[in-house]
Amino acid sequence: MRVSEFWRAVDQVFGEAYGAVVSRDVVLEELGGRSAAEALDAGIDARRVWEALCDSQDVPLDKRHGKGLAEPRG
Repeated sequence: MRVSEFWRAVDQVFGEAYGAVVSRDVVLEELGGRSAAEALDAGIDARRVWEALCDSQDVPLDKRHGKGLAEPRG
């Protein structure tokens, strides 16, 4: 997953306004206590950040592929 795909998926799953908030304000312990935005800035793989964000927000597996991304593997 590219960073641009990450942001597209955030907008689709969470909406543009809430996606910006959740990506900036939710602390993801599995990413060293960083927000998703901070983790991306630190060079952490976008797919790993996306999965951590989805886990923290209880996003169902069938919603995690995001717009323009491959369907999740079963």
